[in-house]
Amino acid sequence: MPVLNYARWVALTVCVWATNVHACPTLLQHQFERLQDGAPQSLCQYEGKVLLVVNTASYCGFTNQYKGLEALHKRYAERGLVVLGFPSNDFGRQEPGDAKQIADLCFNTYGVEFPMFAKTVVAGDSANAFYKQLAKASGSRPGWNFHKYLISADGQAVTGFDSANKPLGGQVEAAVKKALAVSVARQ
Repeated sequence: MPVLNYARWVALTVCVWATNVHACPTLLQHQFERLQDGAPQSLCQYEGKVLLVVNTASYCGFTNQYKGLEALHKRYAERGLVVLGFPSNDFGRQEPGDAKQIADLCFNTYGVEFPMFAKTVVAGDSANAFYKQLAKASGSRPGWNFHKYLISADGQAVTGFDSANKPLGGQVEAAVKKALAVSVARQ
């Protein structure tokens, strides 16, 4: 009888372990500091979500896209979209401020509520590892501020959109809808 109980315990343990184990997609295995307070944040917390990753800047001709990004985030958040903002000073030195200045512009001027991370490098040899992976996976590199990457909910498909693609009413929103539909179909 003790052997049977031990076998049952092993079987239950393996079953529980197997149902609780799921790996974060490789693409999301990165950590960045949150813009508003510098607290470290793992991108794995967004596993299973459709992500729109954007490199941002405060003094750019595309800065008004913050409004569209926030509207897109609000419109599709309940269906599984998360917009992630990564301020960068890589293009035209259009993000010269510190975290407080950037946060003031995002949150007070544009009402941004989607997650924003600390200023980082997104272009060239010094780009952070996440952006290097995004460029490789999509075949597109940021050429300017407000370049966008759409990541599927399973973290496998990445599509790049150049800065001129507005968040609402065009290719970006259409791709978001499609990615969300695929995400729902997989569930």
